[in-house]
Amino acid sequence: MLAYIAKRLLLMLPTLLGVLLLTFAVIQFVPGGPVEQYMAEARAAAGKGQGAEGGMSYRGDQGVDPKRVEQIKALYGFDKPAHERFFIMLGQFARFDLGKSFFQNKNVWELVKEKLPVSISLGLWTFFISYLVAVPLGVAKAVRAGSRFDLVTTLLILVGYAIPGFVLGVALLVIFGGQLQWFPLRGLVSSNWDQMTWGARIVDYLWHITLPVTAMVAGSFAVTAMLTKNAFLEEIRKQYVLTARAKGLSERQVLWKHVFRNALIPIITGFPAAFIGAFFAGSLLIETLFSLDGLGLLGYESVIRRDYPVVLGTLYLFTLIGMVTKLISDLCYVWVDPRVKFD
Repeated sequence: MLAYIAKRLLLMLPTLLGVLLLTFAVIQFVPGGPVEQYMAEARAAAGKGQGAEGGMSYRGDQGVDPKRVEQIKALYGFDKPAHERFFIMLGQFARFDLGKSFFQNKNVWELVKEKLPVSISLGLWTFFISYLVAVPLGVAKAVRAGSRFDLVTTLLILVGYAIPGFVLGVALLVIFGGQLQWFPLRGLVSSNWDQMTWGARIVDYLWHITLPVTAMVAGSFAVTAMLTKNAFLEEIRKQYVLTARAKGLSERQVLWKHVFRNALIPIITGFPAAFIGAFFAGSLLIETLFSLDGLGLLGYESVIRRDYPVVLGTLYLFTLIGMVTKLISDLCYVWVDPRVKFD
């Protein structure tokens, strides 16, 4: 076990290095970097300043002072060759220094901490609702396989799975937020949240979180429910279930004492990945749609503004978390099923 863990940890290094190298190389060829954006803003400001003076001709197209351009490149670190900047970045990441944002004048760690509560709110609700409802539903579908209940719920699940989360979010906003006005259109809490009592705060928070969580749950809910059903059906058809029934055990005892433990192996081992993935994956469009200032929106805005320290810093952090989570998921197989041997 220890040898397997050590091997996996060592394999993380080239994987992480490859992800960072590929992303860094792509960034070098993307037009409109921070230096170019500053120069464009400077030209626009110069044009407005000259245009405001009567009788003066427009001079914005004369460009920015070359010395000023060199100062801006040095400020952003672009005065060094690309390979040197890459190794400097690796040295910072090795110390878990994610750098400082070009445009927000904050460390990347501070930005992540500011946006994390929103993503945690969405992720926790999505994770718990998906599993607490989908797992019992999957068990009920497996026990009643082929019945009208199974067919109707399967149809509803597949319809929900086929609708993308952001499309469902738009529909929910238009119907329940716009036409009926039952729920707010944006934000995680109301503007006067600080003046509310604790009970009113809880109600207000749940009122705001209902629509975005509903839009996010649809896809993961369907996958978990069908996975649970198929796992139970596979276990119910095995020989040990027939043996347990032949011994006179009731269907409840067979289902919950024998089938349940084995059928939940693929579901339980997916807990770590699903738990972390609920925070960092699939929330960009939902956060943008509902104006929720979370990690997804932070990453999107950083890419648009070419805020490279935020892009690379969050990529490094999320990639590292993803690989560690994958390792934990694999180790869960041994914890749940001792028959699994990594050697």
